[in-house]
Amino acid sequence: MTDLLNLEKGSVLRVYKPYKWTSFDVTKKIQRFVIRKIKRNQTIKLLPKIKVKVGHAGTLDPLATGLLIVCIGKETKNIEKYMGMPKIYTGEFFLGATRPSMDKETEIDQMFSIDHINPQMIEAAAQSLVGELEQIPPLFSAIKKDGVRAYQMARAGSTVELPSRKVRVDKFTITHIHLPYIGFEIACSKGTYIRSLARDFGKALNNGAYLESLCRTKIGDFSLDEAITIDEMAEIFGEALVFKEN
Repeated sequence: MTDLLNLEKGSVLRVYKPYKWTSFDVTKKIQRFVIRKIKRNQTIKLLPKIKVKVGHAGTLDPLATGLLIVCIGKETKNIEKYMGMPKIYTGEFFLGATRPSMDKETEIDQMFSIDHINPQMIEAAAQSLVGELEQIPPLFSAIKKDGVRAYQMARAGSTVELPSRKVRVDKFTITHIHLPYIGFEIACSKGTYIRSLARDFGKALNNGAYLESLCRTKIGDFSLDEAITIDEMAEIFGEALVFKEN
């Protein structure tokens, strides 16, 4: 990450998105860093308002952490290319309960017994979700329905019917079983909702499940190991971190 700011060619940053930050929070913070750095380097006073394009390739939910690709300047033209790359996620499902948001944003609405669940059943459920799938996105998602974000309608109590979409799960590995928590690593195509996989995983066991935690570790050849934190970026840009986690 030696060249954080190259406005002539554009920049691609690998950024660690913190827990409870939105992807938009990250891009706006970086945009402010960049603009203030440009202003500090200007020798001419009273310049017109500076505009710098900054965008991210692939939204992470606020309760998820991990790798976020952020494009600056001319590289924003390539956002679709980065969004189309396959992804790898790690995390945990909670087995035996459901929530309307399919993660911990909303309260538990139904409980199930898991006394009869064994490792063989869990492995079989995971493998049943490998391959080409028709997946229904979560109601609490940024998908637009009649020009309105689905999560806005869901939070207002409206019933939202979202069409299914074709996605691909290349690998669904169970990494540990400590019931009710089940660890996983999932390699999948763009547009795959891991929260929906949590729901469908529960259904495959004639049970219920939601997403307990999620981290994106890879996008194409980009790895979380290469990512820079917002704190580290602030230090490089000579900024103080203002936006704190709740």
